[in-house]
Amino acid sequence: MADLNITAKLRQQTSSIDAADRDIIALGIAAAAIIMFMGTGGAILPQVFRSIAGLGEAPDTTLINALLLNIALIMFGWRRYRQLQTEIAERRTAEERARVLSETDPLTGCLNRRGLNDETMRLLEECSETGDVVVTMMIDLDNFKQVNDFHGHSVGDEILQECARRIQAQMPANAIFSRLGGDEFACAFRSKPDRRDAIECIAIAIVEEVAEAVTTNKVMVNVSASVGVAQSDMRCVCAEGETGAQTLLHMADIAMYHAKKQGRNCHFWFEEPMEEELRFRNTIEAGIRQGIANGEFVPYYEKQIDLQTGELTGFEALARWNSPSMGLVSPDVFIPIAEEIGAIGELSESVIARALEDARDWDSSLTLAVNISPIQLRDPWFAQKLLKLLLKANFPTERLEVEITESCLHENIGVVRTIVTSLKNQGIRIVLDDFGTGYSSLGQLRTLPFDRIKIDRTFVSNLMDSQDARTIVEGIAMLGKGLGLPVTAEGIETSEILDKLRAYPDFNGQGYLYGRPKSARETNQSLETHGLLAKPAEAEPRLNTSNEPFDADAASQYASAEAARRRKAGNG
Repeated sequence: MADLNITAKLRQQTSSIDAADRDIIALGIAAAAIIMFMGTGGAILPQVFRSIAGLGEAPDTTLINALLLNIALIMFGWRRYRQLQTEIAERRTAEERARVLSETDPLTGCLNRRGLNDETMRLLEECSETGDVVVTMMIDLDNFKQVNDFHGHSVGDEILQECARRIQAQMPANAIFSRLGGDEFACAFRSKPDRRDAIECIAIAIVEEVAEAVTTNKVMVNVSASVGVAQSDMRCVCAEGETGAQTLLHMADIAMYHAKKQGRNCHFWFEEPMEEELRFRNTIEAGIRQGIANGEFVPYYEKQIDLQTGELTGFEALARWNSPSMGLVSPDVFIPIAEEIGAIGELSESVIARALEDARDWDSSLTLAVNISPIQLRDPWFAQKLLKLLLKANFPTERLEVEITESCLHENIGVVRTIVTSLKNQGIRIVLDDFGTGYSSLGQLRTLPFDRIKIDRTFVSNLMDSQDARTIVEGIAMLGKGLGLPVTAEGIETSEILDKLRAYPDFNGQGYLYGRPKSARETNQSLETHGLLAKPAEAEPRLNTSNEPFDADAASQYASAEAARRRKAGNG
């Protein structure tokens, strides 16, 4: 609001300045009046003085009125001239104020992107004459969106102001410091070409200072920063056509992204190979967005086996990207990027929808397990979205297992508990995935209604070689038995590992020993061979085969019908 008021005042001042320009005509009139006064006054004033002294007749009344009019015009012109001088001074002040506003970030008081570009160009010109280099740092706060989501934007603004103060305090004298927008800052300063160690110290100090907890409104908030560093004597191929300042910022931005990829809360110098990596990432990003729209993301199915009987119990749906240009892409490549660009929800829902359609034709004894991203569990409407997919596919809720990773429990346990409870109430089974890697407490296992725990593949694959892995697997098996939770071991790749796991009761398993994940067509062919496809007569009628919008009442009716069916099955 303050910025809007300043802008309105500037516009008002500009309007008055335009009027002042027009008043130059009034000043011209006053000048003409002075000339006329000199002409008429020289003739009339002597007559007036002689008349007052009684030495002659009074001058003509018309001439006296003309003289008085000249005097009035002179006074009017002088007054407008003084106003004009004042308004010109105000115009200069307003122009300077407008320039400052156009180059300054209103929240932190430092330069904005435009101001940084101009000042960096000036610094580059100066350094070209002295032989110095210009160092640019790009600083981005890690996971800052969560601060705004959990604590509100007012707290977020205070964190930004404090971080700006801390970063600026580590800068050399006369450094250029800018907030580019959001939670992204940049700085530029002059340095000798061989002072890399000193620059390293500055980057390390920034990371350490930002990582110190900030207390505001009696709330302690922890943030961290990823820093990218570049200097003007480096070469950047992908920045052709950009100005020197833009190229420097571009290189620092690439290095900052690399720091985020390497774990955040650190700094990295720009290196040429990073360009190819960024170009590949941009290709992946564009491909993901286009691939979701084109239906290129499909489920592949990995078998889940009862280790005691060897019977097939179900499948886990694993996302694959069937890219027209890159072929079949592993989820290790596209899932992290989809999460970063905010596309994971839409991608996951499209894969789950197809998996539900495929699994509806399986034998009713087979379950379908789907993975949920931690980002999806931040969405309070996730349970309703999943119920919509079940309603559209007419898929029985008791055949669906939702796998959530252990790390999800530490982000926002309140929201996770609400979603898990809501899914559980609809008959969906909840599996705690990657157990043993996320430091879950026993209290969370007792309070959250899990139906199964899943041992992370790293422990299973090292079962034969590591005593620690054997101890952990045995401990999880005992814990599952004590809590009444069946266990699934993933990553079974050899018969020796299978023999070890068969010693534990109530264990399911999956892994390459039972075959690699297969497409829907290959999975259906295998099920048909073993007589595990539902017969047409057994197929239930679909409740909704149209593309009509989601009906909350219909979803509620579906949930009630499912609950009644489960109660009836239990009584039977």
